[in-house]
Amino acid sequence: MSSQPGKSLETFENPQQITDYTIRIQVPEFTCLCPKTGQPDFAELTVEYIPDQLCVELKSLKLYVWAFRDEGAFHEAVTNQILQDLVAATQPRFMRLTAEFNVRGGIYTAIVAEHRAEHWQPAIPVSLP
Repeated sequence: MSSQPGKSLETFENPQQITDYTIRIQVPEFTCLCPKTGQPDFAELTVEYIPDQLCVELKSLKLYVWAFRDEGAFHEAVTNQILQDLVAATQPRFMRLTAEFNVRGGIYTAIVAEHRAEHWQPAIPVSLP
């Protein structure tokens, strides 16, 4: 088991490629640095995705997220970078990344970024009585 952060995202074959289903991953301890002050920023990341052929391996995601701990990044930039890297690794049908940053200067920030595969159509929602 690695004890070092890394920017490599590993994947495994989606065991259920026929049906759309949602994978929801919560990362409650994301940390990066403010690029202006160098002080730490803390966030909870929520990754929601409908896989196509590949799923992200969770240990590699943990090490990937850890790699941002000593990097300076604006909230908007780091959220979109993480989404782009996850999409590049897994090529999902749909992916949404929500980053809810803790208060800084009396202001909370939430960034939501999404990806949709070009030919993917979401299922019609079922409304139960």
